[in-house]
Amino acid sequence: MKICFSRFGALLSAISLASAVVSAPVAAAENYTAASGWGTFKRPFAADSPWNSRPVYPVLGTAIVKKPLYNPTWIPSVSAGALSLTVFMAKAGDPPITIYGKTGTSGVADPDTGYYRTINLPRWPASVVPANGGDGHADIVDTVSGVIHSFYQLKNTNGKWTASMYSWSRLDGSGFGNGAHWSQGARASGAPSMAGIIRKHEIDDGMPYYTHALAMTLPQHTLANGISHPSYVAPATSTDNYASYNTGTIPMGALMMLPAGFDTNSLSSPKLRKIASTLKLWGAYVVDSNFDTAYGIHVESGAGFTLMPGGRWDTNVVADLEKIRAALRQVVSVSGWVNGNAVNYYKEPAQDTLSMRGTWMLATGGKGPGSFDTWQQSVVFPHTTTKISQVNYNNEISKVGWAKPVAGKRMRFSSVSSGGATIRLQVRVGGKVVVDSGYLGDGSATVFNWPSAAASNVAVTLLAESGVNTASRTRGVLTFD
Repeated sequence: MKICFSRFGALLSAISLASAVVSAPVAAAENYTAASGWGTFKRPFAADSPWNSRPVYPVLGTAIVKKPLYNPTWIPSVSAGALSLTVFMAKAGDPPITIYGKTGTSGVADPDTGYYRTINLPRWPASVVPANGGDGHADIVDTVSGVIHSFYQLKNTNGKWTASMYSWSRLDGSGFGNGAHWSQGARASGAPSMAGIIRKHEIDDGMPYYTHALAMTLPQHTLANGISHPSYVAPATSTDNYASYNTGTIPMGALMMLPAGFDTNSLSSPKLRKIASTLKLWGAYVVDSNFDTAYGIHVESGAGFTLMPGGRWDTNVVADLEKIRAALRQVVSVSGWVNGNAVNYYKEPAQDTLSMRGTWMLATGGKGPGSFDTWQQSVVFPHTTTKISQVNYNNEISKVGWAKPVAGKRMRFSSVSSGGATIRLQVRVGGKVVVDSGYLGDGSATVFNWPSAAASNVAVTLLAESGVNTASRTRGVLTFD
């Protein structure tokens, strides 16, 4: 997989590629190591996340998952191969770590902040070993803060850790990005690498199916190119930077399923029957691309998982993998969803579309002390005895296609703040201010209609003011009303 830098390449070229350090996320009260419950090490993400929700009456499309184009003897992959990963647990007492950029770079690429920077983490388990493939994936779950740290091309050379890319997500979150925090993992789709993989503890748990959606990879001749068909759809927030060369019709983020009438009992392998049963109930989200493999499903490394009994080639398994390929289809509509707690609901994709990233300048000129903190998704001010006023001119509305505001659509801008900080939104059309929220304190909001103008003619400015005699932070949230 090649990381999708195209979605933020313009941002990276427009700002200083300097190293940065962010503060540790605030620890929550949850027990992230609990043996049961959602948002834990063994059952990641919220009960109503896409990974833990089943579709109701899914309607399947007609596009097929294509056979290998260049290597007709290659079979679909269900394995803990070099492109999978191990999920590691960081606990209280584990030492801090610094991860540096690869040789010749100014740091680790961080699409959320828009910087190349060193990554300073408060806890790092001694057991971390990246996957041995070229992607070098590794996800570290910090069970103190509830944060998943996701790395691409992670490597340890003589005790020095380096990586090409870093993203993070909440263990109790959705497991996908949104319009504001679009990159939450090292997969091309913006998802954490651990999302949807078959974990070690699930393989022999006695269940007839896995109790979550699986993660699937597809080759370029099956994936869509963004011209004739969207290259990605919700809940994915991005795709590969070479997606324009794809020649298929299925987008990144698509939910793939087997039809209800698929006969799982006809499959010879119990392990494959469990996977097929999962594909009938939960399905699998397309999270990444592969090379010429009809479909790939990742199993956690070190699980000792194999579909071939005793490691011997089994033509019945090969035939069963082909049966699944021929029957897989994209879900094109649903009547609703059932979450992990068996509660029915109808869900819309997350629509928060405004990020706090970018350069925060003093109102009087020059870079100010307040800065964007990726783990808090806020502009954070230090303790001060006088009010600090800063402005962000280069903030941009999300580039996530399905999260962009729509001309004339009613929008809500709200403040999530602490320590007395406030946030203000100005929207300009052709340089003229057409929306001004005024400064909003925590919990305050304003509603307005998005300008009916070409997106290229609409500009957003954010202004923030600190609290006084305390540290403070503020974040603006822009959603459809």
